Amino acid sequence: MYKLIAIDIDDTLLNDELVVTEGTKQAMAAAIEQGVLVTLATGRMYASARKIANQIGLNVPIITYQGSLIKTLIDGEVLYERSVPTDDAKLLNEYCLKHGLHLQLYVDDVLYVREDNDKAKMYSNLSKIPYVVADDFDALLNEPQTKMLIIDDPDLLDRVAEELKPLIGERVHITKSKPHYLEFTHKEGTKGHALRFLAEHIGSTSEHAIAIGDAWNDREMIVEAGLGVAMGNALPALKEIANYVTLTNNEEGVRHVIEKFVLNAAPAGVHS
Repeated sequence: MYKLIAIDIDDTLLNDELVVTEGTKQAMAAAIEQGVLVTLATGRMYASARKIANQIGLNVPIITYQGSLIKTLIDGEVLYERSVPTDDAKLLNEYCLKHGLHLQLYVDDVLYVREDNDKAKMYSNLSKIPYVVADDFDALLNEPQTKMLIIDDPDLLDRVAEELKPLIGERVHITKSKPHYLEFTHKEGTKGHALRFLAEHIGSTSEHAIAIGDAWNDREMIVEAGLGVAMGNALPALKEIANYVTLTNNEEGVRHVIEKFVLNAAPAGVHS
């Protein structure tokens, strides 16, 4: 029944040791052998996601930057791309300058920061991606922004999101990938939009797709998919809207879903 499986990376596919288990890799390989397109759907930049995809032997288009970029792994072909509108990018930058917030830009799959600091270092260490301190940060705002990101205290970011929604929310998608990461993409740069596009690209529909995630930035694809799955370690609000709640990322929750609904072909639509 299912033709596509889209899997979030952090706290979903990866366990807390940042490893994809052998059992999960085998389940993914078995699904691929059955003709299912198994892909990643992540807020990470393409360069970072590609390292994970290569580690598990995927050779498919992958959904990156929250859904702003779908790009193939072998030849680097861009299938789907959306950018933050330039006026909104500049408005967001002004807001961050006024409030002393750390803002990161993603231009042509390069991560730029205004200044070298602990937030940039921490993010770089987690994503395994280097950052560039921009010579002219403001000039970069004229380039297409695949994504923009603020790093700060979770409660502060919740307030920031509420303040920014009336300013840019009509044209910009605002979401959290982790409690201290507030992310900004084009309104159609969501995992839900990307999932629908990719399903149609392979001649199917999102009704025949499984989406697996743990965080609020997974909400759109979990709602869009025929079978939306929340991890056992997912946000409670995400579990509420999912069709099924699997095991945690440390209990091979992704493997469990693939074995239950693809390899053993169980019917969908019931909470665990």
